[in-house]
Amino acid sequence: MQTLKEFNTLDTETAAAELFKCCGSKRWVKQMMGYFPFTNEENLFDHARTIWYNINDESDYLEAFTHHPKIGDVKSLKEKFASTSDWAGNEQSGVNNASNRVIQELSELNEAYYQKFGFIFIVCATGKSADEMLELLKARIGNSKEEEIGLAMGEQFKITLLRLQKMVELNDKKWNAVSQITTHVLDTSLGKPGKDIHIQLKKESDGKWLTIASGVTNSDGRIAGLLPPGVELPAGNYIMHFNTGNYFEKNKVTGFYPQVDIHFTTFDQTHYHVPLLINPYGYSTYRGS
Repeated sequence: MQTLKEFNTLDTETAAAELFKCCGSKRWVKQMMGYFPFTNEENLFDHARTIWYNINDESDYLEAFTHHPKIGDVKSLKEKFASTSDWAGNEQSGVNNASNRVIQELSELNEAYYQKFGFIFIVCATGKSADEMLELLKARIGNSKEEEIGLAMGEQFKITLLRLQKMVELNDKKWNAVSQITTHVLDTSLGKPGKDIHIQLKKESDGKWLTIASGVTNSDGRIAGLLPPGVELPAGNYIMHFNTGNYFEKNKVTGFYPQVDIHFTTFDQTHYHVPLLINPYGYSTYRGS
């Protein structure tokens, strides 16, 4: 792996090609090359984030999405995406040991998703199992196109950051910073984490509550990266939506609460932890640390 200093010595054509492997948006790459060579890791990170969120528009996001294979699509990994097949294959390794049923469901829902939105389902698959990706796909296919564009661009940025770290040796803590908004679920009836619960983070926009981040709790009842590193939400009112009904159903438990919505307010760009303590007939929350 090369250092940032070594990357900075590349000719511009080679450097641009390397960046394009990290994010398939020509405008993003062109804007990034306007700052090449990069002063330091923080400089690289800040430009990558600012350009993606503040300069690109929907057409740039859609262009970047076309440079990913469908989840579990081995044929396109080998053919269309040969230059990033090793990266994408490792990122999607969670599907390698999936059952035929899960693979078939992923394939069918991916196609349904594409037919509805006009672009493939984008998710930062690193560290996610096939079942988790299937759960996310089932939940997100019900969103509006506006919500999915926002969710997909966030997932694309997570992928871009991971690929930049595969391209260059990067040690600044910004690259793996904890999401500004975090959560965990504890099933107090069992004294165990609430795993495989789909959670949506929502904000109000023009009188509507739009999903801006989405995830499924892991075996510890947590979501590793609800928001991408370095992305800070404006102070305001938000909702954390927990699909508790599906969780109780999976565990063959009769639950009184099919869903839980926690309304909370942020005041600045510090970290906010919004946990849920749940049992079939009650729940509570608090601001954690």
